[in-house]
Amino acid sequence: MRKLAYLKNPYKCNNKDTVYKIVVYQKKRGEVFLFYYCDEKAVQASFDEYCFDDLEGVLEDWNDEIDDRGWIDIDDPLPDCQHDALIPIRVKGRNIGKPEWGKLETLVDGEWVDYNP
Repeated sequence: MRKLAYLKNPYKCNNKDTVYKIVVYQKKRGEVFLFYYCDEKAVQASFDEYCFDDLEGVLEDWNDEIDDRGWIDIDDPLPDCQHDALIPIRVKGRNIGKPEWGKLETLVDGEWVDYNP
């Protein structure tokens, strides 16, 4: 389960980065992660995931910060794809057990092609 939300007011998370949108992702095992995106058009998170104990707590913590669109349900990532990516992105070769770390690919018109963010 994943939910996307845009912030009412950008959140200054450190001296140089500002968060504009967030994604909450709950794995089937129950772990809950929060991803920060420091560009409104970003398709991958700017910051690593933050782990929480329960989904309700994360949603409650952020409810007052999100804009009028509210929490937007988005599809879970495809198998072997990045949990924080809003489009299908995976490490090249991960699907066959031979990951090429640092090389990414994305699904375009049903075909996996190189992805260079």
